[in-house]
Amino acid sequence: MSKARTPTLQQPVDALQAYKAKRNFARTPEPQHADAIDTSGHGPLAFVVQKHWASSLHYDFRLQLDGTMKSWAVPKGPSLDPKVKRMAVQVEDHPIAYAGFEGTIPAKQYGAGKVIIWDAGTWTPLNDAQQAWRDGHLKFELQGHKLGGKWALVRMKGKAEKQLPWLLIKEKDAWARAAADFSVVDERPDSVKTLGLPRAAVDAATPSAARASVASVASVASVGVAAALPDSLSPQLATLAAGPPPRAGDWVFEIKFDGYRMLVRVEQGKARLFTRNGHDWTARLRPLQQAIEGLNWPSGWFDGEIVVPNEDGIPDFGALQLSFDTGKAEELVLYLFDLPYFNGHDLRELPLERRRAMLKELLSNAPSDRVRFSQAFDGAFDGIVASACKLGLEGIIAKRRGSRYQSSRSTDWIKLKCGLRQEFVIGGYTDPQGTRTGFGSLLLGVHDGAGALHYAGNVGSGFSQRQLADVKKALVAQARTKSPFVDRAQIEGKPRWVAPTLVAEVSFGAWTRAAHIRHTVFRGLRTDKDAGTIVRERARRVNAAKSVSAAGPPSKQTRLRQPTVTNPQRVIDGRTGTTKLDLVRYYGVVGELMMKHLKGRPVSLVRAPDGVDGQLFFQKHAETEKLPGIRQLDPALDSGHPPMLEIGSAPGLMSAAQWNVIEAHTHNARSASFDHPDRMVFDLDPGDGVAWVQVQEAAQLMHAFLAQLGLPSFLKTSGGKGLHVVVPVRRVHDWDTVKGFSQAIVLHMAQAIPQRFVAKSGPRNRVGKIFIDYLRNGLGATTVCAWSARARPGLGVSVPLAWSELPSLRGGDHWTVGTVHQRLDTGNTPWNDYTKAARSLTSAMATLGYTSGPTKSSAAPRARRPRPAA
Repeated sequence: MSKARTPTLQQPVDALQAYKAKRNFARTPEPQHADAIDTSGHGPLAFVVQKHWASSLHYDFRLQLDGTMKSWAVPKGPSLDPKVKRMAVQVEDHPIAYAGFEGTIPAKQYGAGKVIIWDAGTWTPLNDAQQAWRDGHLKFELQGHKLGGKWALVRMKGKAEKQLPWLLIKEKDAWARAAADFSVVDERPDSVKTLGLPRAAVDAATPSAARASVASVASVASVGVAAALPDSLSPQLATLAAGPPPRAGDWVFEIKFDGYRMLVRVEQGKARLFTRNGHDWTARLRPLQQAIEGLNWPSGWFDGEIVVPNEDGIPDFGALQLSFDTGKAEELVLYLFDLPYFNGHDLRELPLERRRAMLKELLSNAPSDRVRFSQAFDGAFDGIVASACKLGLEGIIAKRRGSRYQSSRSTDWIKLKCGLRQEFVIGGYTDPQGTRTGFGSLLLGVHDGAGALHYAGNVGSGFSQRQLADVKKALVAQARTKSPFVDRAQIEGKPRWVAPTLVAEVSFGAWTRAAHIRHTVFRGLRTDKDAGTIVRERARRVNAAKSVSAAGPPSKQTRLRQPTVTNPQRVIDGRTGTTKLDLVRYYGVVGELMMKHLKGRPVSLVRAPDGVDGQLFFQKHAETEKLPGIRQLDPALDSGHPPMLEIGSAPGLMSAAQWNVIEAHTHNARSASFDHPDRMVFDLDPGDGVAWVQVQEAAQLMHAFLAQLGLPSFLKTSGGKGLHVVVPVRRVHDWDTVKGFSQAIVLHMAQAIPQRFVAKSGPRNRVGKIFIDYLRNGLGATTVCAWSARARPGLGVSVPLAWSELPSLRGGDHWTVGTVHQRLDTGNTPWNDYTKAARSLTSAMATLGYTSGPTKSSAAPRARRPRPAA
């Protein structure tokens, strides 16, 4: 069927009468006046989906037609599954200007609550729009950031309600995705922050990543998110892969350049060049700076690698090192492969192919011998790798089609090397033997997860005479008397130690069982990398999961990064109707936020196989073979018991949810230093008859008293009845000291304000009072983790807060799994200063006059059902 452009028609004067009658424009920031009406039919028609937290969360779906925005309230939001028919209740027409509205409608006003632009773009009628509107069967195509392809709005027959019910239905096309695989409202919850709607010249959305068209750089404002150019940018890093990626057709293959990673920032015609760690190398790369500025590009961040090609055009790392040693930067070439920011817009959410297409077009329009585009290679995977190795390249980089740009290491970018090669920290050297000058070999190390440097072997070959002299000079300048390695290395001869600040790149044959490298060859010093970041590279298996960009259409092979969910539609909370699949997706959405609180801590998990109304199981130990992202810890941490557990990655949270886990509780110490807690937790647990305002006042009193003791404290909801006050502590005290002092604080509060607080647990003791639970600070005790859901009706969520937000809370379960999306923009920001706020307790103990020893009990009591924080 051909796509007919239907001209917009002159709208009757009273088209917005209902809209205006419901609003007090002296108080609401919503637009009041109708827009100038386009009767030419030449402009694009706008659509917008606004996420609206009114009395209940819903999505307002609006299409520009006949001079207004025809509007529907969609309670559950759009679905990309053609089998899912979403209820869409027709509401009053809105002015076209409403398509650009994002803000908060004040309390006591119609529709009070937060509004964000969840998606926006243009729409094309597939039939006569006015007639289809009257007939109640409107077919159309969307071109947006999150929604695309063909859709239908169908009015339900036989309904005489004041607000007419319609159905919003996705048609079968390349944008369609099964609901069990992907939920667009859950996985892409944020605002697209589109400005100047309706959008003009929206890039044609491609229904398959494999057929992505070249995006027009001139219309970049229509596909990116308007954003100021950040001062700094961390690059996306590739993960070493243990083997070929699944479904090679889902990947783009590029050369793994043997050079230095380089990020270029252009603003007002001036270019600056930064290493991957943010070091400004502009002064060292003047020829490249001049070449980039000669291209006259708009502002942006450009990602690439600098190399020195040999006579065959192959990157030569030795020649690159020599060019820096001699100060001859004229031979340097910059290969660009990504475009995270451009011309006032953030492009990181666009699919990989679209970012690369824009970058390629830029370089095609302004060719340069010094600045080149990193081409992708076609062909069978085995042939690409074999050719790369035969040519003497270091390897290849594979990038997942449709993926977004992430400022972190990701399996969306993987590296496949022709041989083993990585960076090592130089911790010392040996003296030369025979006719050798400079030194004999370099003593190498890598850091573990806790930052300790472990000996990893030595390298004595691959040095030129010049390198022997230059490296020896650098070593002498870093001389020290003690070994920087934590282990006692068996090193022949008398080693000479140096401060662990220099980084060497080394190729080698294998790792031994003792975690040492053998058959080593020195490749060069790496002045672009910080020694503190060097760890052993471990190859990982890459799954077939595919990340989906917020601005690109999903291919039919696209899958959500989640485990296979058994019984996905099983209801786990009857009050809200939340299903098991909903919970898995929730943990997929909050995973990165939650990992800030989980990383490195032993966890206990609350499982609810029969939902929140069934029996709960407190899982401290488990076999983890079938739980990706969850691992067992050293058994010595809990001597005499099976190993404790740690959730090591965001996917591990979804694995746990698939295993029927609802809550995650963390210990007050990290596994790397488990004998020394790094926080105190005070759980404010209200008894019967305690009003919420009393809980708020109790938290303020707790905050003030801790401040008198010189202890910074942080606040979070419990997800249940109460609040948690958390004090970061330096890791210098043992468990008995921390627990004993926390008990002393609680006893002081209970004695000072007995009408409000009680220091003894038990329902009878706390009727009308608040029990401050200090037992959370004992060895073996745990507290529910921030962002964890709670296994109780309503599925409340524990959320980090600023103290200034306390008066606005409605309860300890202010946010739930169903409403927490409105909090994701804030995320962990209220706790930004948490780590640097840690204090020793010594001064506070002196202020309180605390001198007593350990308490009688050292752990929370055991029970068949878990005793979670209130």
